[in-house]
Amino acid sequence: MKNSKLLIIISFLSIYLVWGSTYLFNKIAVTELPPFFLASIRFTIAGILIMIISKLLKFKLAITKKQFINSLIASFLFLVYGNGVFVWALKYVDSGFAALLASTQPLFVLFLMRLIDRKPMQKKSMIGVGLGIFGMYLLVSQQDITASEGSLLGIFMIFTCVLSWSYGSVFVSKADLPKNFFVTTGYQMLIAGLLLGISSFAFNENWISPLAWSYKVKVAMVLLIVFGGIVAFTAFNYLLKVVSTEKVATSAYINPVVAIGMGWYFLDEVITLQSIIASIVLLTGVYFINSRKRRPIAKKVNASPKA
Repeated sequence: MKNSKLLIIISFLSIYLVWGSTYLFNKIAVTELPPFFLASIRFTIAGILIMIISKLLKFKLAITKKQFINSLIASFLFLVYGNGVFVWALKYVDSGFAALLASTQPLFVLFLMRLIDRKPMQKKSMIGVGLGIFGMYLLVSQQDITASEGSLLGIFMIFTCVLSWSYGSVFVSKADLPKNFFVTTGYQMLIAGLLLGISSFAFNENWISPLAWSYKVKVAMVLLIVFGGIVAFTAFNYLLKVVSTEKVATSAYINPVVAIGMGWYFLDEVITLQSIIASIVLLTGVYFINSRKRRPIAKKVNASPKA
């Protein structure tokens, strides 16, 4: 029991802090590498490493047809679209700003769960949604940000990525997937690597040899593969099975703070007063959504791991 609680705490720290840093590393890498090529290399290598480690640890790698289809769906929602297109959008927006946009995930999760479960919103949820929408408006209405070339397209695509990731979170919490979370991550990574590689060819991206990458891009890629991919995504898949989907979405509190701080420190990204106000309003809305009273039955369903 104690080991389980410790693992949950470590997993939350992974998705809070590690994922907050991946906005910076993706931004560094996408300045030199085509986005789908970048994501394909990242997930393919991570997936191969996970499968090798799983084999050495004698984890069961067998997978049913249903589990493979569910892994394919989850991989597309999370990694192919949710992450691959998000990295593409980072060409047009700052990493910290993108993280703030991504912090709207709990709002999307809430709407999707209400649509799926057909349950009315509680008062705190309604307040949270109102604050969240107002915070989003403050965030995207800044003329300095939206006036730059491609920024509006980047913002729109990021919101579609957040929607994809949110639906993926709801889907995985109920889906039949391999029991071992490490193996589940490996399959999703390998599928994403293949699909993103195909996408890269389809969009005629230029594949650049790792020997031609700058030192900072090589470091960013290693950190994305090991920590952002293997460690944090495995922790994410694990948490989706042992705690409620909405609790996992609370990474939206921490990720933007980490991303904004690192973007400001390492990339000299500008933090405007309106962005600070918007983030406070937005994250307050997220707090209201996640602090509402939960019905015991609903919580049990979301928290129970599937066989």
